Amino acid sequence: MTRPGGTWQNWGRSAKVRPARVERPRSPEGVQRAVVAAASHGLPIKAVGAGHSFTGIAVAPGVLLELDDMQGVVSVDAERARVTLLAGTRLHRIPRLLAHYGLAMQNLGDIDRQSISGAISTGTHGTGAGFGGLATQVVGVTLITAAGEFLRVNEEENAELLPAVALGLGALGILVDVTLQCVPAFILHAIDEPTPLDEVLETLDERVAASDHFEFYWFPHTDVALTKRQTRLPESTPRRPLPKVGRWIDETLLSNGVYRVVCATGQVVPAITPPFNRLAVKLTGDREYTDRSHTVLTQSRTVRFREMEYALPAENVVPAFHAIQQLIRERGWKIEFPVEVRFAASDDLWLSTAHGRASGYIAVHRYWRAAPTAYFEAVESICLEHGGRPHWGKLHTLTADQLRERYPRFDDFLALRDKMDPERRFANRHLDRVLGA
Repeated sequence: MTRPGGTWQNWGRSAKVRPARVERPRSPEGVQRAVVAAASHGLPIKAVGAGHSFTGIAVAPGVLLELDDMQGVVSVDAERARVTLLAGTRLHRIPRLLAHYGLAMQNLGDIDRQSISGAISTGTHGTGAGFGGLATQVVGVTLITAAGEFLRVNEEENAELLPAVALGLGALGILVDVTLQCVPAFILHAIDEPTPLDEVLETLDERVAASDHFEFYWFPHTDVALTKRQTRLPESTPRRPLPKVGRWIDETLLSNGVYRVVCATGQVVPAITPPFNRLAVKLTGDREYTDRSHTVLTQSRTVRFREMEYALPAENVVPAFHAIQQLIRERGWKIEFPVEVRFAASDDLWLSTAHGRASGYIAVHRYWRAAPTAYFEAVESICLEHGGRPHWGKLHTLTADQLRERYPRFDDFLALRDKMDPERRFANRHLDRVLGA
């Protein structure tokens, strides 16, 4: 968000900028006017959502568009279960907006603070081998082009552009609305269970296949995986949600309150980290409940951190994970945040991290006041050796030449960018690095 004095910074405090101008349009036409005005003054222009990307992808040194006032439902196609939302709509607001129509998003990531346009543009994903990232739910968008024109992309209009603009990194235009293919509202039966790590790794394929949604967390310095598995059930299924007090203890007191204190203390006394990690796996991660899909899939995370995540061919997850374990042991690092492992189906979006292959994701984190560089770069090296592609909204060091080797449609995307934004009206330093100037 933009702070007093005109400085914008992201949630992870890993990127900031003092833009030349900040505008807060309230309608698609307002965005159009802002793009035309920026062009007339020779300024680049970028839209920002919730600032939950850890990279500089949303940094706007010219005109910064805050889309907070562009939230809500534009239209609903009840027959086809499709809903069009304004681009600034926050993910956490969408379940309530859809509930009136008996609908839900097919899948969600574990954080729901992002805007829908920011989430799809950076490749946000959840977990579940049968489900793609959020951008795969997109069946249409409207964007403002560098020429200041409305461009509609859907099955009937400019359909050939959808695999590019649904996950476009903000490089092709400014999204003003997004149409999602929804599903009937559903319930999830969830089992969170600590399991010996070696057992999970030895049976990982079977565990992923046996559940609609499966993921696990591993706190370094422990031998336990905190597994989360979920089964989709009809909306009419009786709900058995977590007791409010128990949920508050797990998610607010332990996972955020106490954890924040331990992370901060660990920066001064690193030796506290391993015993706390071992305590954490004993106190959390053992519960069973049934609740609405969005309540199960998402969680509150208020402890500030920085993150790197790589998508690997699913079959490479276990060897890469073993290499990361060995790395942490050899370096003697005291890592306070867990390693997270999730899964997604193959898709055909040009810049999707799961393009053309079933994928597993390995995410590593550091407390925001800890120096992440050595840890992240060493893990990145391992992920690259195992065919990894970096998450577009999370920290990595790759350049356009390196990314080209990992995406079959990379040059097609660049050619479309040259056509749609030849003057680089939507560029910034980060996009110059990952796409080329």
